[in-house]
Amino acid sequence: MIWANHEAEYFCVDDWTTQISLRLFTNFLFWRIPRGRQGWRATAIISDNSRLQKLAGSAWLRPMPAKASEPKDQPSEKPHYHGHRERLRERFRQAGPDALSDYELLEMVLFTAQPRGDMKPAAKDLLKKFGSFAEVMHAPEALLREVDGIGDASAIQLKLIAAAASRIAKGQLRARTLLSSWNDVLDYCRTSMAFADKEQFRILFLDKRNQLIADEVQQTGTVDHTPVYPREVIKRALELSATAVILVHNHPSGDPTPSQADIQMTKAIIGIAAPLGISVHDHIIVGKNGHASMKGLKLI
Repeated sequence: MIWANHEAEYFCVDDWTTQISLRLFTNFLFWRIPRGRQGWRATAIISDNSRLQKLAGSAWLRPMPAKASEPKDQPSEKPHYHGHRERLRERFRQAGPDALSDYELLEMVLFTAQPRGDMKPAAKDLLKKFGSFAEVMHAPEALLREVDGIGDASAIQLKLIAAAASRIAKGQLRARTLLSSWNDVLDYCRTSMAFADKEQFRILFLDKRNQLIADEVQQTGTVDHTPVYPREVIKRALELSATAVILVHNHPSGDPTPSQADIQMTKAIIGIAAPLGISVHDHIIVGKNGHASMKGLKLI
């Protein structure tokens, strides 16, 4: 059998007996071996004027053109955000949170929920949709998930940060006398309620030293109304042995200006509480645009 290096151009056989064997061999290859299976294909080129015994010329083996080699895999380019997370963390460690913009802080919050990928587009989309860092944190989960790149894990992570901020503010209230740290009261109320999408009526129950006994949301209403029952407010104060209360509710519209209904409801609570020795220190209304104190406005 004749075998040849497939890198050679041509292979010549001059002996006529070998030509016959070669023809049989090439026919076998042509019919039995799929093209390209062995990397080459044998063909016979034989000059034949009359009979096979008088063959003139030569038989040739010609290799099948080599199959174009696949291009070698090029090293994939690193994504543009490669190393971004570590750089952001390092900047946070070295310069503190004030060195980061709102969207960068949001990125870092989302890193935990999504260990891989570029979170910058999602962070920017969140701020574009809700307006501010605080509004993102307090947005309803359903609305958060409408943003591209924000799934269940990311939405829960954002709500966790909001809950932690509220817990911290509440802890500060418990550690201090309320009326000597009024700014803490306002900060806590804004953190807890200012960005809620529904109206809530909250009561801070105080003891004789104006220390916080309990903080309870008594009613949750609609976007512009919360039903409040003055007798239920005072009943709960008596159950907790509270001597004073601070009333708080939010306006989801953002405008904290008290409505006439707010003023009337507050005066009704004061009217029931006073004979029982329970003081109403204030009624605070919070919104995205600030807060209003009925006492400060001399409405009560």
